[in-house]
Amino acid sequence: WLVIAVGLVRAYLAKGSYHSLYYSIEKPLKFFQTGALLEILHCAFGIVPSSVVLTAFQVMSRVFLTWAVTHSVKEVQTEDCVLLFVVAWTITEIIRYSFYTFSLLNHLPYLIKWARYTLFIVLYPMGVSGELLTIYAALPFVRQSGLYSISLPNKYNFSFDYYTFLILVMISYIPIFPQLYFHMLHQRRKVLSHTEEHKKSE
Repeated sequence: WLVIAVGLVRAYLAKGSYHSLYYSIEKPLKFFQTGALLEILHCAFGIVPSSVVLTAFQVMSRVFLTWAVTHSVKEVQTEDCVLLFVVAWTITEIIRYSFYTFSLLNHLPYLIKWARYTLFIVLYPMGVSGELLTIYAALPFVRQSGLYSISLPNKYNFSFDYYTFLILVMISYIPIFPQLYFHMLHQRRKVLSHTEEHKKSE
């Protein structure tokens, strides 16, 4: 994710504009975000104590957005909303993996812990906004091209409308996003208040 961050900064400095920066980090984004599927297995096997369901939802939604939307609908790759979720993901993951690394070394700076449980307050809505806007921008092109849709009649007697599916995906954010967001706020209160109490006892 640091590679992606550096790629974004270098591309911005070279172009002097933040428009269409997606192309400068497209390959590493696909590689690292797809590699995050391993995190679901890590949770399932107990290597990491996180929830399998929450981790699976977050990882799969990102992989879906990376491949089934941004990669598949070329027209949205120039949209600024793509940069919105890419920047949010990148900052979030750099902080998260720094948190894990320092925790494994038994030397976790308070600043890293604070950033891990605080910056999501802005980054999470920013990322979700970018994701939703990107899916919304893809809708007209999906409808026009019939991308991934299966129409009747066919020998399997089965139909699938990818356009409608994307709308349902967007609607699914309504009940799921608040649950995840308030779960993270609860975790923040628990972790940071415990840290403050520990500091006072010292």
